[in-house]
Amino acid sequence: MSDLRALLVRYQALLSEVDNWFLRCSLAAGDAVACRRGCSACCRGLFDITLLDAFLLKDGFDRLPPAKQKQVGRAAYSRVTQIRLFWPDFDHPYLLNLHPEEEWERLMPEEDETACALLGDDGLCLVYENRPMTCRLHGVPMVDESGEVLFDEWCSMNFTHCDPLQMQALQAPFNAIFYQEQLLFREFTRQLLGQPFNELDTLIPAAVFIDFDHFILPEPLWNRSPS
Repeated sequence: MSDLRALLVRYQALLSEVDNWFLRCSLAAGDAVACRRGCSACCRGLFDITLLDAFLLKDGFDRLPPAKQKQVGRAAYSRVTQIRLFWPDFDHPYLLNLHPEEEWERLMPEEDETACALLGDDGLCLVYENRPMTCRLHGVPMVDESGEVLFDEWCSMNFTHCDPLQMQALQAPFNAIFYQEQLLFREFTRQLLGQPFNELDTLIPAAVFIDFDHFILPEPLWNRSPS
């Protein structure tokens, strides 16, 4: 587990590059970016996160005071119970990859406004420093420094009077960042499971219940390990 902790430090360093990008975007765009402390408009619904992000999030959850852990645990358990109405076999280690991706989409409708289990009453993330990469990227389009548009959507409250895709100041080396993320993920799964994987995904409310000290990969997923 100590090797996994060391890898987590490396991942957090990579995430800091994403944080720095978002800060640069906010400074460059000024009032065109409405994202502010306490805004939780995007902290709704379900979306997939990588198993590495789940490990990061669980680390933050484990550091919360016991009362906060109970609060989050109740909300997360309620959410997992709802998911089991759709997938009765959704259980530890709570991996989405046991199900076809077209089912993921039905599980995660865009109109779902259920608040994240890790959202505090004040609208702040309880594990902000340990939030997944997806949470850090949301709200601003992703344009690589090469000019390649990787994601052309943004929060409806941002850029209401301008086109961010035309703002060169918002570009970042996303292809390099995502390549490094993939390398770290493969190393993470190699250390955790003995073999590298390219993709293993879960959901935020399920991540708080994952026991990484006793993690057993379901048999059907071993065939998906890259050669």
